[in-house]
Amino acid sequence: MPPPRALSPSGLVLVDKPPGPSSFALVRDLRSRTGARAGHAGTLDPFASGLLLILLGAATRLARYLVGLDKRYVTEVDLGARTSTGDPEGQVVEQSEPPAREELERRLAALRGEVELRIPQASAVKVDGQRAYRLARRGIEIEMPVRRSRIDALELIAYDGARAQLDLRVSSGTYVRSLADALGGHCTSLRRLEVGPFRLADADEDRLVPPAEAVSFLPTRLLDAEEVRLVRSGRSLPGDGEGAIGLVREGSLVAVGRAGESTIRPETVLP
Repeated sequence: MPPPRALSPSGLVLVDKPPGPSSFALVRDLRSRTGARAGHAGTLDPFASGLLLILLGAATRLARYLVGLDKRYVTEVDLGARTSTGDPEGQVVEQSEPPAREELERRLAALRGEVELRIPQASAVKVDGQRAYRLARRGIEIEMPVRRSRIDALELIAYDGARAQLDLRVSSGTYVRSLADALGGHCTSLRRLEVGPFRLADADEDRLVPPAEAVSFLPTRLLDAEEVRLVRSGRSLPGDGEGAIGLVREGSLVAVGRAGESTIRPETVLP
């Protein structure tokens, strides 16, 4: 058996993914360079670019708290054609006359707020136990489920009568390709600018964000030495609140706990 991947270095790396390689390819590169276990906290399609969160070492245990963060993207949508994948890599399945600006504004307004969007078949969602994109590659057509998404912002940056540039803020799990399809077109480019509090402008593959900083968006409870001992032995602490909470000692993340019913239960303990 191969040796287990190292638990250190441990932390978060903010990567500016270029178009072309898969998210896993960048994870694999960091894993090779550091020798640590590695994983991303939310993939980007190969054609897309922008902010990719990659966790290293023991911090890979924190992925569950990062994958649900809201996202911000900029995208260009070709409104003259739909494709089988919702992006430039698919086959054109429908062509139409692009809408006038007033009609486009109406379509955008209908997509703000809580909406239901059909998941693209070229996605990693499992259908009958198989990845949808694998079925698509085999030419098997299936009825994809819809997913409820929250579109907090959907702004038209520019429109030349055929292609629209959009700036959008969405809930985790929203497929921008599905939104483009709902508008009557497909994404020709997609760039992720933000994931929760993390910004593309801060991307630096040579900087390792410490675990405590990686989950600094969570409420924090400062621990004394005895509380650290209790947490590391799996014991709950008295405390108020609800949901995930960072448990910190002298600037270092000891664990993420789950608060509720006047206690904080250790949920993810770091070595």
